[in-house]
Amino acid sequence: MPVSRRTVLARTAAGSAALATAVTVPGMTAALGTQAAAAPGASGYRIGLGLSDITGPAAECGMMGYSQFEQQTAGIHLRPRARAFIIDSGARRIVFAVAENGMIFQSVHRGVMLELARRFGDLYTEQNVLLTSTHSHATCGGSSNDYAYNLSILGFQQQVYDAEVNGIVEAIAAAHADLGPGTLALGRAELHDASVNRSRVAFERNPDADRQHFPNAIDPAVTALSFVKGGKQVGAITWFATHNTSMTNQNRLISADNKGYASFSYEHTEHGVRYLDGPADFVAAFAQTNAGDMSPNLNLRPGSGPTEDEFDNTRIIGERQYLASKTALAGAQSISGPVDSMLCYIDLADTAVDGRFTPDGQPRHTAPAAAGLSLIAGSVEDGPGLPGLPIPEGVRNPFIDALGDPRQPAPSWLADAQAPKAIVAPLGLLPPVPWVPNVVPIQIVRIGELYLACGGAEFTIVSGLRIRRAVADALGVGLEQVLMQGYANAYHEYVTTPEEYDSQQYEGGSTLFGRYTLPAYQQEFTRLATAFAARQQVPRGPAPRDVSNLQPNFQPAPGPDATPPGRGFGDVLTQPAAAYPPGTRVAAEFVSAHPKHNPRRNGTFLEVQRRNASGVWERVANEGEWAVRFYWSKRGTAESVARFTWDIPADTSSGRYRMRHFADSLGADGVLRPFTGTTDEFDVG
Repeated sequence: MPVSRRTVLARTAAGSAALATAVTVPGMTAALGTQAAAAPGASGYRIGLGLSDITGPAAECGMMGYSQFEQQTAGIHLRPRARAFIIDSGARRIVFAVAENGMIFQSVHRGVMLELARRFGDLYTEQNVLLTSTHSHATCGGSSNDYAYNLSILGFQQQVYDAEVNGIVEAIAAAHADLGPGTLALGRAELHDASVNRSRVAFERNPDADRQHFPNAIDPAVTALSFVKGGKQVGAITWFATHNTSMTNQNRLISADNKGYASFSYEHTEHGVRYLDGPADFVAAFAQTNAGDMSPNLNLRPGSGPTEDEFDNTRIIGERQYLASKTALAGAQSISGPVDSMLCYIDLADTAVDGRFTPDGQPRHTAPAAAGLSLIAGSVEDGPGLPGLPIPEGVRNPFIDALGDPRQPAPSWLADAQAPKAIVAPLGLLPPVPWVPNVVPIQIVRIGELYLACGGAEFTIVSGLRIRRAVADALGVGLEQVLMQGYANAYHEYVTTPEEYDSQQYEGGSTLFGRYTLPAYQQEFTRLATAFAARQQVPRGPAPRDVSNLQPNFQPAPGPDATPPGRGFGDVLTQPAAAYPPGTRVAAEFVSAHPKHNPRRNGTFLEVQRRNASGVWERVANEGEWAVRFYWSKRGTAESVARFTWDIPADTSSGRYRMRHFADSLGADGVLRPFTGTTDEFDVG
């Protein structure tokens, strides 16, 4: 659903020119990259887990997902992170990495691969590394090289790109350093109160056999993989299909949304992970599957369901996923067997589809990308877009001034190829290069008895089902052994079934390459899975484009910071009260600086500290955790105010507390100067 409701011009910026230069990476041109073998443990596996921060600038950065021009960051709610898992069978190894961001764009995928090659040679390549996204709509945009996803962001944002690439690589490197003997266990459950079909009209057009597979029009499947080392559980991956859109398009706080809360519950609340205290000893990722038409807004209105508060909804839907994971793993069974992977590229703008894969049995063809009218309107259940462009009327967008209005007439041949879509923007034909990627990867990953069919789109539950069937048939395994891993390695919006496409709901209008996009995927996954089963090499396919040198940015950079008259950086504008009981909220405001000067990735803007029996101040909470919120605001043109709140947990120990703020100010001389601010002390108890 990601770019979903957003207008076709969604967001996210582009890849980094520095990392995206043309480089030959060992192992990346072969159908199967070589992998250094490592001696497995007694269980047959060596496993490693790692985690890092991917938070972008907490002020004046367009947010990715809803395509709202005015939705720019203004603080932090729950820091997004990257989590990586490495599984080595002795013969082969795979990397599974989950980023709590909007999408994995090809720019980021390329940047991660280049940096992994620099660090590890041909050990980790595009063949055995899987990158996927939770699809949070409350994180920074600007990491893409695709213009359609940069319009509302005002272009490519280097800070965002760097945060995502570096954070993902750091998580993978931490997992590599953590490799050791371990075991895996797989469990399954169902979750029926964390999703609803937001496109029921389209879903009902599918054949009975498909609809009967999902009697409640949702995919309730919860699949959980447990990681154990030394007899102790050290992590888990949980797959479940629901949009990560509990936070609305009115929100301006960076947040990992409901799947982020699920991870936070597992890691911090249950296992006591302190994210600023070094390597985590427990890592829990909550991955997507085919969530294209699955909404967490159970009342089919943005920010509505189960409650009418977006923060409560984020917590409740996240907690339900966390508890479902626990249920699945309570009955988990040990798994064994090979790990393996295979990837190739396909051109979705120009794929001839055999009649075996089309509804009418006739050969068909995909088409260059085009956005439908319903894409511009957005998904009313999760976050409506704006009519026309993703900017308010009267607001001039310099990105469009530079590249031209995407709403250009479509040639008749493209209109025919995309029918019955009403084309509002021929994205694949726009200058200077197509505004979305058309050469995208597909990948199959095996973890023992579990297979992942990986594609870079938002697949509806029935389109995911059809791909799973195709892969299961080609591999000769049961359908339950195959998951549709969406949001993987690239992003090109939605994939619906041909029947769903005909209704031209939001998801159909966002299926960019035409009515036969899904049949093309079924065909190409069948080809890849057949080769995978036989361990036959497949050609890498057409090369994905690199347009990192064509990335404008029209977001103004912050200048030197200023303070109010008579005030200095770090001064406290609003002090806490003298005392608070547990269960209440503390608030304080500081004279601050623009967060872009130092985003403090893998750090914090605030610590809540408690004085221990020895008189030493110890951190008990920090910004980036659930109970602490950071609100940034600007006064005038150069003054910043940082407001922090702390919801005191009911089990907080009595004692003496204070809050400390950390930031960096930019002087007129161009020098960054760190500063701190400290509130008065207050009692809790």
